Formats: sequence, structure tokens, C-alpha cells
Amino acid sequence: MAETEQVRADPHGQRGDASTKGKKKFIPLENNPEVMSSLVHKLGLSEKLAFHDVFSIDDPDLLAFVPRPAHALLLIFPVSDTYEKFRIQEDSDKPQYDGSGPEEEVIWYKQTIGNACGLIGLLHGVSNGEARSYIEPNTNLSKLLADAIPLKPAARAELLYESQALESAHQSAASGGQTAAPAAEDSIDLHYVCFVKSENGHLWEMDGRRKGPINRGSLDADEDVLSDKALDLGVRSFLKREAEAGGGDLRFSLIVLGPALD
Repeated sequence: MAETEQVRADPHGQRGDASTKGKKKFIPLENNPEVMSSLVHKLGLSEKLAFHDVFSIDDPDLLAFVPRPAHALLLIFPVSDTYEKFRIQEDSDKPQYDGSGPEEEVIWYKQTIGNACGLIGLLHGVSNGEARSYIEPNTNLSKLLADAIPLKPAARAELLYESQALESAHQSAASGGQTAAPAAEDSIDLHYVCFVKSENGHLWEMDGRRKGPINRGSLDADEDVLSDKALDLGVRSFLKREAEAGGGDLRFSLIVLGPALD
């Protein structure tokens, strides 16, 4: 069962991430579907899509309430020592991702802004798979994506870093949550990871803190990111690893990008 408490997430700048030390930091976003929807709509995503809470990954009755298809799944969780060790170990033998251009299966953004993992997660969700087709033309989001696609990861990260449109939209959303907004310098030990399904049918784990996007396996044509197989490959695998390590903090929240409710 996913925690429903709304929290503001991002550990960057708090665990020795050199990429954000001494650089720009944002106020962490609250994992509130209304806040997230407002942010992506403000940037230029069609209001035909919106974010929704996921209250269970095991109860079919509760899952039935979530509008489908699910285009992107955001997992918000406390950063444990187990997760840190796994992340470092899994990344150790991987090359730094260097993709760019229209041939990329997924668009990945490296995070260099502190307290912006929520924003990076949202951008991963709307930039990939079927959700990308819902970006309205001639908007900040359509321009950002068009500018980002030809760039290598470092230049793409710089594009996000310098974007006034992103900073303004993020600031507006961060001040609109149900909980008091912390200062950008506060230590927030929570993190967002986004799961998307590419047009090629692969489930990708998207995290700006990793070396690049991670292909978690293939999904059938009728399976979305909230399908049993996708959950097994992604969220359930994560939770199982934490539980088996013993003493892990299994608090987590899930929100999903899907059709907006009438």
C-alpha cells in the first residue's frame, strides 16, 4: 500500500552530490497530483492528461480507480543506505549515457539543479512515450523538448539549468502545495524516480541522478506502466530489495500520469 501523506522530495545536495553543490537549488515539489498537474499544464501539456494518486500496487479494486492508460509512474521514496549501495553498484559497470537526437528511444535529463528531482521526474514523464504527443504546440514545453532532443546530456542539463520558463513554473507550483514549503537549502531526504514505456515497448527507469536511463525490460502492447509486469520490473522490485535488506524505510508514494477525469 502506498503512503498517501504528501511530502516534498529530493535529497540532492544533502548526500554529497557534487553536481549540485554550490549551484542553483529549487524548493522541493510536493508529491500532490494537483500540484504536479498544474505544473505540467502551465508548461504546455494538454489538460487531457493529469496526475493521479495510486493507493495500492496490489489491490485490484483500488488499482481499478486509476484512469488508464498510465503513461508515466512516479515513485517517491526515502533514500536509504540500501538504495544508495544498489545505485552505486548497478551504475559502476555502466558507461555514462551519451545519447542525443531523434533516434533516442527515450529522452533522459541529467539533474544538476538541487531539489529538482520532482521536476526532472515530471519532464521524463511528459517527454517520453505516448505522453509526448499530448504536448501542445508553441508552448514552453514544446520548445524545451525541441531544443533538448539534439543535445548531449551535459548540454541538455545546461538547457534546463538556464531555463527561466522552467524555474518560474516550478516556483509557482512549489508554493502551491498543501504543506508548508521548505527553504531551498533545507535537507529533504526523499527522491523521485519515473518509469515510462517507450514507443518500442520497453519499461525505462528514468532518474537524473543515475548515469543514464535504465531499460528494465519489455512490456506487451496492451501493458502500461501500472500493469502487473511493469510493477514487478519496477516498483515491486525496488520494495522487495529494500525489505530483504532488513530495517529499510518502506514509506513510499506513487502518482501516475493518465487521462484527466471529467
